[in-house]
Amino acid sequence: MHAPAADTGSPPGLLRAVLTLLAGGALAQLLPLLLGPLLTRLYTPQDFGLYHLFMAVATNAAVVACARYEFALPLARDDNEGRSLLALSAWLLLLTTLLCAAGAVVWWARTGATWVLWLPVAVLALGAMSVATLLATREQRFKALAASRVVQHGGGALAQAAAGVAQAGLAGLIVAPLAAAGAAVLLLMAQARLRLAAWWQVPRAQLLAAARQHRSFPLLNTPHAFNGALLDTLSLSLIAAMAGAPAAGFWGLTLRYLKAPATLVGSAVSQALYPRLAQSQGLATAAARADVVRVMLMLGLIAAPLVLALWLAGPWAFARLFGEEWRAAGDLARGLALYIGVHFVASPLAVVTMAWNAQGWALRYSMLGQLMFLAGLAAGLWTGGLQGAGWGVSAATLLYFGWYFWKLATWPLAVPPQAGEPG
Repeated sequence: MHAPAADTGSPPGLLRAVLTLLAGGALAQLLPLLLGPLLTRLYTPQDFGLYHLFMAVATNAAVVACARYEFALPLARDDNEGRSLLALSAWLLLLTTLLCAAGAVVWWARTGATWVLWLPVAVLALGAMSVATLLATREQRFKALAASRVVQHGGGALAQAAAGVAQAGLAGLIVAPLAAAGAAVLLLMAQARLRLAAWWQVPRAQLLAAARQHRSFPLLNTPHAFNGALLDTLSLSLIAAMAGAPAAGFWGLTLRYLKAPATLVGSAVSQALYPRLAQSQGLATAAARADVVRVMLMLGLIAAPLVLALWLAGPWAFARLFGEEWRAAGDLARGLALYIGVHFVASPLAVVTMAWNAQGWALRYSMLGQLMFLAGLAAGLWTGGLQGAGWGVSAATLLYFGWYFWKLATWPLAVPPQAGEPG
């Protein structure tokens, strides 16, 4: 049995890998956050509204563009299987891009909005970024992953600022992050051990074998990922319908800033944790479960001060940073504090159920969580407006994630086969 690691040397320790990814991720997230107040002065609210609509649609398509087969790359037993998964992901990404191009043309014909024609480019860039990231994760090239995040997120924000200064309008707001994602893909693939060259020549039999071997990813993980992306769209639609468009703006800005720490830390931890768990080839060993518990405790200690800070200074901080008219976003942040805390801990743990072949359970439980989230949101809006929505979401997700953490911490351990029995 071969672990999906690099050719030479032992895999770096979990803490070292996390710190490497955190270093790059910190800069990658810091630049967009620092440039946020500037970007809101370079682009109109209408520009941002259309941009978020565009990216919501593009993200929903991109997360399922490869049917999630790229997430099986760290589980590949050898390079031949990895190469087959890489080629399979490339074919599916090409097909999805072509379908999105057709959809964008229809959208443009009906609305006359030329910006929708960038949709296939966005899906291709974001889908390729996912493939390149998971390939680098398989090969444990953590320095390259850290650098790519700086290029994608930090470079995208800088490019948006430059486009705004040049008065490029909505087109600049959309194209800048796509160009940065493309550059990040090139950076990752340039250092890859497995190459994408001649992927169209991989025999059909190998593609079908890889597809069958890892069919749980399209069957179980794809709807899970799509539903997760769809939740943001449904939430914004519900808020706009019940509390008005300004409330949706407050919601979007608040979550963008409050989820940034979870995005930074969660991505780094998951990219380091996944190959470590994948070495057990789908089994929940005692060592693997201990790693998961340590990660949860470590993230819980980091999340607690963040929750306290939002309770004490949320409205003041938002008013100082974005202007007095954004104080309502700070009130919302106070209500969402508990949700932000448990989400911070849960963010990197999705890879656990992938590595333990428990995607069916994860899909069912996530659907329950999405219903609880929307129910808490609707109840909070109905009883207390936007600030009530924050408290409603916090109450619902505290129950949901609390049970989720308990299940992972007490997950049944795999029973090793007895001598003479098949493995």
